[in-house]
Amino acid sequence: MQKIKNIVAALPEPETIDVEALQQDISRGVIDMICVLGPTASGKTRYAVELAHRLAPAASCEIISADSRQVYKGMDIGTGKDLEEYGSLPYHLIDIAEPGTQYNVYRFQQDFRAAYHDIRSRGAFPILCGGTGLYISAVTSEYNFKERKPLSQEGAEADIRTFFIGTLVSREVRNSRIDARLDARLQQGMIQEIKGLLDRGIPADTLISYGLEYKFVTLYLLGQIDYDAMREHLAIAIHQFAKRQMTWFRGMERSGICIHWTNVNQ
Repeated sequence: MQKIKNIVAALPEPETIDVEALQQDISRGVIDMICVLGPTASGKTRYAVELAHRLAPAASCEIISADSRQVYKGMDIGTGKDLEEYGSLPYHLIDIAEPGTQYNVYRFQQDFRAAYHDIRSRGAFPILCGGTGLYISAVTSEYNFKERKPLSQEGAEADIRTFFIGTLVSREVRNSRIDARLDARLQQGMIQEIKGLLDRGIPADTLISYGLEYKFVTLYLLGQIDYDAMREHLAIAIHQFAKRQMTWFRGMERSGICIHWTNVNQ
């Protein structure tokens, strides 16, 4: 029997982002927003913050988070909010929902529009940053998830002209960062954070539905798996999640969106 080879898709070719050209495009009104996207552990937030500072004084930037779990209050370590990375830079759509509720892409569209128009009304410039591909597509492609049709069919506002930047790291580096970050978060109190959510009365099934850290740590706290199994299964799940993120972003490219991939050093 012929063996089936595991073919690994090639990574995108990296390029150097011309910040001066971006400054000019922002000043001339050529672009309305920058989107920094990439898989988990690729350095998105740090890059977005650094880019925001480099774009000054041509643009006073603010970050809009595109992360489906960082919207929840009290879910800090498990979602990797790392709020200290923002410094004095304003950020939006973090800590806007109560844990235990079910936030969704339709709500994100509404919250994004409010944040976007608030930022622009004050003369500032938005940088959308995150790894939740569905959320990014929902607001940059102007898709109506309530009626399942493009908003352009309703005579809605024109699409936001977005310049997409992808943070690129090799699979080996990405997986190494995922493992190191997971161990660090376990040491920082991620298990205690999730236990605290359970103690507050948030149902275990709800936490499990949030996936990844919240799924496997909850299973550990319920006694359904031991610590070593939790650590191993969680690491594998995050690796697979990062791969799915890249698949989504490459799909965006196949749909006609130009993503400028750049190497990010951390």
